[in-house]
Formats: sequence, C-alpha cells, structure tokens
Amino acid sequence: MPYTVTPTHIPDLLILEPKVFGDARGFFFESFNQHDFNQVTGLDVNFVQDNHSRSAQGVLRGLH
Repeated sequence: MPYTVTPTHIPDLLILEPKVFGDARGFFFESFNQHDFNQVTGLDVNFVQDNHSRSAQGVLRGLH
C-alpha cells in the first residue's frame, strides 16, 4: 500500500500519507492512486493516478 493511513477523531476523515522514495538524486512518490484510494476509503472516485517527483541538478528521470 503506497499510503500510511491514520484515522482521526472526526468520523470518516482519514489522513493518507504517501510513501516517498528518495535518494541523492531526488525523490518520487505516487501522490494519488485510484485503486488504492478506493480500497482504503471505500469511496468510488474517478481520478486514476498522480505522481510527484523532484530531481537534483543534473539528474534526468524517465517514466517507465
């Protein structure tokens, strides 16, 4: 699961913290994944996936 899920004292409010993968070149994380979000929350949303990355100067990233 790419999220750490923390319930709150407010009903139906969850804190979803994405797992960040980083090293000297920078970092990458999947900030949203429809399947995982739907599984964790029980909701049915229609937004497939969003990613975020940051690279150090001189690093070229490719999407696989």
